[in-house]
Amino acid sequence: MLTVEQLRVAVDEGGIDTVVVAITDMQGRLQGKRFHACHFLDEVVAHGTEGCNYLLAVDVEMNTVDGYEMSSWARGYGDFAMIPDFTTLRRIPWQPGTALVLADLRWLDGEAPVAASPRQILQAQLARLAEAGYTAYTGTELEFVVYRNTYEDAYRRGYRDLTPANVFNADYSLLQTARIEPLLRRIRNDMAGAGLVPESAKGECNLGQHEIAFRYDEALRNADGHTLYKNGAKEIAALEGVSITFMAKPNAREGNSCHVHFSLRGADGPVGDEVFHHAMAGLLATMREFTLFYAPNINSYKRYQSGSFAPTAVRWGDDNRTCSLRVVGHGAARRVENRVPGADVNPYLAIAAMTAGALHGIRNELPLEDICTGNAYEDATAPRVPSTLRDALDLWESSDLAKEAFGADVVAHYANNARVELAAFEAAVTDWELMRGFERL
Repeated sequence: MLTVEQLRVAVDEGGIDTVVVAITDMQGRLQGKRFHACHFLDEVVAHGTEGCNYLLAVDVEMNTVDGYEMSSWARGYGDFAMIPDFTTLRRIPWQPGTALVLADLRWLDGEAPVAASPRQILQAQLARLAEAGYTAYTGTELEFVVYRNTYEDAYRRGYRDLTPANVFNADYSLLQTARIEPLLRRIRNDMAGAGLVPESAKGECNLGQHEIAFRYDEALRNADGHTLYKNGAKEIAALEGVSITFMAKPNAREGNSCHVHFSLRGADGPVGDEVFHHAMAGLLATMREFTLFYAPNINSYKRYQSGSFAPTAVRWGDDNRTCSLRVVGHGAARRVENRVPGADVNPYLAIAAMTAGALHGIRNELPLEDICTGNAYEDATAPRVPSTLRDALDLWESSDLAKEAFGADVVAHYANNARVELAAFEAAVTDWELMRGFERL
């Protein structure tokens, strides 16, 4: 991590010549500009910079789309201000001579934050939580699949017939993870050089699937680190001549999860059982209505299959991986693991949803339902995780809780994003349709 003064010294000594200013878009991706370091110090430090407000009003392919109140052709697609948060300033070891700082978004006509910005959405929820006397700590566990093809080769192949880095299930396998340890080691070490705290790497079940875990942190710092890691891991993979995907379900085998570990602290340390139980009850009560923030894409919902280690029942259990919420840890380390999000999740939105859900449970002193001690997949009485993006959208748009927690403008903004994705998918002709219908029908 760097202070602005340390950056000045590094620039004067020739160690840094480029500074990246980045925001996180609706899809959880870093977007922004690369500045010559001297210009950054002379101008951007004091005044910030600007970016087109369509960055929060496009689809995943960066197409301008209709339906957004804050950004449109009718409004002229103007700018918003990108104000660096200098607590996030750091070196980027995998890019020579480069530092990066994350920015918050403000409207140009004043100091008002851009409400639909993911980082601002999380900050607003954390502020509500602080007013109630609590601080959220989180840790995110991102899984990914590694292919021996470059990103360009994968694109030319239509992302078909790719070569996974491992040819059989590598879950906990030291032999199989050693096959790509140079890549995993570089990611771990470069992330440490960027101010994150790596803990471990392990193989997972899908072919070429792996996970690198990082130490938990205060919620905003964790979301910042998650986003930087995800972007950086892709950049490092490209530099190593391979590709990785964080798709929730890249093939018919096991999907890529992003389990989110969540705990609360009060003024005197970790909260007691009563508050913890109210918070968990709030997470369960809001799970279905907030699923759009946990599973934002069409593909997200392909994970939710019985017996897949991705949940289908909105239940909680003690170290029970069949439930949506799994309680783990002991004493001060006791926490709840949300198993609904996939690796395609926007961490700011997922953590904001968990924060809002926990606060709902605490404020209303919701009682925690009975524990699930068996196979939650077979619990016919349990509410279900929405099985499609359309189901999640309907629950989100009709949710008074979502409007109360996030504001009607934010609810409408992300509902429009879901509708855009649904319309694009429903207009597409898939491989599945061609295989079943080209000759057979």
